[in-house]
Amino acid sequence: MSAPGDTAIHRRVAALRAGGDPTVVARAQSGWLVLGDPQVIPGYCLLLPDPVVADLNALAAPRRGAYLADLAAAGDLLLDVTGATRVNYAIFGNLEPALHAHLFPRRGDEPPPLRTAQPWAWDWQAAPRFDPGRHGALLGRLRARAPAHLPPPPERD
Repeated sequence: MSAPGDTAIHRRVAALRAGGDPTVVARAQSGWLVLGDPQVIPGYCLLLPDPVVADLNALAAPRRGAYLADLAAAGDLLLDVTGATRVNYAIFGNLEPALHAHLFPRRGDEPPPLRTAQPWAWDWQAAPRFDPGRHGALLGRLRARAPAHLPPPPERD
């Protein structure tokens, strides 16, 4: 288990702040929406809070509400862009003890044995890693539609 403040989530948010994460979809009010790596299900995304906190319950009520609203809005974005029939949402934080939510756009054309399975039933080892050449068109569509779904955070003085 990672030490507090030294998780993959902390490192990824630091890279996002520095402009060094090519998977970024959008800056949201509560954090960052990014494409997942690997792309186990096409369009798999994560919502990362900024600043990073240990878990959902560590957020004060207004920030918790903003995070959950951004999570639902990110799902709306995935439905809009991917043509998914539904979105699966998951928040665990067991391996990486920092809040992050997984979003999986699910489609009716998935292989029958996986169509109703939870996303961890998929072969994550065989899934393609994020690649700008392979996933750039999807990323571009998500970025283009994100402002219609995810308002950015207010400007700070």
